[in-house]
Amino acid sequence: MNDPHYILLPANPLFIAFSLIVAFLLNLMPWGQMVGVPDFVALALVFWNIHQPRKVGISVAFMMGLLMDVNEATLLGENALAYTLLSYFAIMIHRRVLWFPLRTQALHVLPLMLLAQAVQLVVQLMVTGKSPDWFYFSESVVSALLWPVVSLLLLAPQRRAIDRDENRPI
Repeated sequence: MNDPHYILLPANPLFIAFSLIVAFLLNLMPWGQMVGVPDFVALALVFWNIHQPRKVGISVAFMMGLLMDVNEATLLGENALAYTLLSYFAIMIHRRVLWFPLRTQALHVLPLMLLAQAVQLVVQLMVTGKSPDWFYFSESVVSALLWPVVSLLLLAPQRRAIDRDENRPI
């Protein structure tokens, strides 16, 4: 609790869109389907749902889910359903999560990511009948471990300078 609380600048909508596009492009990489590689779109959606719930809501999550469905050639709506539920629960707990330090926030993000993966697993089981191995949920653990890094990177443009210049208004 020794960390000072900074007043952040407003989030730029162009930066939010840029971060979601970069997350989508990271998921397009060939290593995106390997075991243990996190779902960067889900991680970015949870971050923006927690920090900017009025700018990035459930409709953005649904659209990103449809894009991921087309990319992965899965059942249309599988990722959209998972991302929609993920965003709903992230928005529901966003005020509580912001009070905690980053490591504790990661513990709150872990069940959200597990829920999204469980929804995808149930849909895959109903459609294909194939069950994945035990390493399937390692993606959520890696996402929770990456939460502090993602938070620091995505909040960096909003931070004010610590040593404020008297010639600058902000």
